[in-house]
Amino acid sequence: MARKDQNENNKLGSEQGSSPDAPEDRSRRELIKGAGLVGATALGAGSTAVIIAQESDSGAGPRPPAVREALEVLTAAEAETLAVLCGRLIPSDQHGPGAQEARAVHFIDHSLASHNSNWREQYRVSLAAVDAYSQQEFARELIQLGDEQQDSVLEALQADTVPGCSPGSAAFFNMLRNHTIDGTFSDPYYGGNRDFVGWDMLNYPGIRLTASETDVAQGADLAPNHQSAYDHDTYTKMASNMASGRGGGDSNA
Repeated sequence: MARKDQNENNKLGSEQGSSPDAPEDRSRRELIKGAGLVGATALGAGSTAVIIAQESDSGAGPRPPAVREALEVLTAAEAETLAVLCGRLIPSDQHGPGAQEARAVHFIDHSLASHNSNWREQYRVSLAAVDAYSQQEFARELIQLGDEQQDSVLEALQADTVPGCSPGSAAFFNMLRNHTIDGTFSDPYYGGNRDFVGWDMLNYPGIRLTASETDVAQGADLAPNHQSAYDHDTYTKMASNMASGRGGGDSNA
């Protein structure tokens, strides 16, 4: 879905609150970059921090449709609504791509067809409720709204004021936020983080089975290798053994 460059008047709430002296133009992308990979993992582990985009563009109205991909369980209409929500949680901006380019929706769809299948009904009910709320408040579908209005729908979700969501709109918001983060920053093997855009956003150089002294010395300046964990035989064999019941441990695939 095409997006305008976002302005720099981004605001981001947090569990700790924001300092009155904090600059108001610090974008969510900058916060994620500052948090690093550990911080992103913490956000995905149940933090109640507000991570709704506050930047907006003034042009409301229909937007060009997103490039369609084959879906496993989501309907085309559900995927369009979900793409808007994910795209406003981690938007593309002047610094680079966001959740839509990372294919967070593809990641979520794949997970709902596999290890997150028990949440499929919650997505079905809640995405329909989001569209109904958008029609009620703005007389248009969510995909047709401007950024500011889309953000207001997300804020209503988080405030638990969107009726009809399962098990409630705040609970759905938290699940959606966590899955969007997972789909943007997890290993590309799972269907998201396309072209490693999430890892590049974090300046994460990628998985390395060994690290030389030179690698360690380079630190954040180490060039990314753009390799999935499953590009390495060690991980591929481990996953194969676990799938066939020959290995121990829990699988997240």
